[in-house]
Amino acid sequence: MLMRDAPLGIVMQSPNIMDLVKCDGAALFYKNKLWRLGVTPSDLQIQDIAVWLSEYHMDSTGLSTDSLYDAGYPGALALGDVVCGMAAVRITAKDMLFWFRSQTAAEIRWGGAKHEPGEKDDGRRMHPRSSFKAFLEVAKTRSLPWKDYEMDAIHSLQLILRNAFKDVETMDTHTKTIHSRLSDLKIEGMQELEAVTSEMVRLIETATVPILAVDVDGLVNGWNTKIAELTGLPVDKAIGKHLLTLVEESSFDIVKKMLFLALQGKEEQNIQFEIKTHGSKADDGPISLVVNACSSRDIQENVVGVCFVAQDVTSQKTVMDKFTRIEGDYKAIVQNPNPLIPPIFGTDEFGWCSEWNPAMTKLTGWKREEVIDKMLLGEVFGINMACCRLKNQEAFLNLGIILNNAMTGQEPEKVHFSFFARNGNMWIACYV
Repeated sequence: MLMRDAPLGIVMQSPNIMDLVKCDGAALFYKNKLWRLGVTPSDLQIQDIAVWLSEYHMDSTGLSTDSLYDAGYPGALALGDVVCGMAAVRITAKDMLFWFRSQTAAEIRWGGAKHEPGEKDDGRRMHPRSSFKAFLEVAKTRSLPWKDYEMDAIHSLQLILRNAFKDVETMDTHTKTIHSRLSDLKIEGMQELEAVTSEMVRLIETATVPILAVDVDGLVNGWNTKIAELTGLPVDKAIGKHLLTLVEESSFDIVKKMLFLALQGKEEQNIQFEIKTHGSKADDGPISLVVNACSSRDIQENVVGVCFVAQDVTSQKTVMDKFTRIEGDYKAIVQNPNPLIPPIFGTDEFGWCSEWNPAMTKLTGWKREEVIDKMLLGEVFGINMACCRLKNQEAFLNLGIILNNAMTGQEPEKVHFSFFARNGNMWIACYV
């Protein structure tokens, strides 16, 4: 999500920034353009929010609130109940990320007692139904609050993007310096040409980023110290090899297209590919590079080769690949129909059922899609009108205590509870 086409990849690819935290909508404000996902304010409204943040929160790197109205944003009421809460962070001085939440009332399903005909609430006491109505009145301009771990995730993404922009700026500086010198210095006389050539070689050799170059046939004629260090391939062995023989097979087509376009004078930027390692570095696996291609030209402006200025993103790619692999392993284990996998169900931090594996389906008769996103306590397990009907009120309370302890980080003891399966005839007793 982060390494390729940053920062547009975080809104145009999957997963995107809406998968990072629970929200109703998100937006990227980048180079005075907007990319919106889900339920958000209009373009003009988001631009107005950005101006307001710049004027009243210019010293901070972001803002999180469950009520734009309470935070003092003048246009909060015009947003209605569609957008109440917002988390926003700066990724550069002028560019921002936004996450939006609707009002709290849209997130609540009430499970209180139902009035029988002729019954009324006692006006002197607060009953479930009347208290819920009162809460809705208060919550009209307020969303669910942003949790600490959600803000930690947002700030982590902010830091990754800010660092990525710094690396890109460094790479662009090297690219512009080299390209500028190649384009602007038109020298007459062999001595001046030799001096400039020596300076260019010194600049490339001492650069702290990987730089390589090829001629019009794609044969390597430039290989600086940094790329030799990363790949384990010394310059004397790299010179004369075709570039396509040095890249991983999975990157062959990408590099072939980039090289073809650059030799036509069409320079691509931020192209990611993997290059092979050699010698002592061979066991470390391929190196991931993000590259800018610069067409090298002679005095008559004819393309005579291509210079590639790169950024090493191997460590970032390794972290992202590991996270994806671990996430896949977890899902594969939990959802495995193997009889050795026990019944597993789960809930998110708001009490909605978020996990229901095949063993639970077999045990209860209820399919995953029938229980996911229902309230675990009340709709899935409950006394009346629940998928899995509990024996009595005591069992309901015990299960509630277990869930509450788990939510607060306490290690719960094994507790016995029983419920009816879907057919209503089978009584299931278990420990949780």
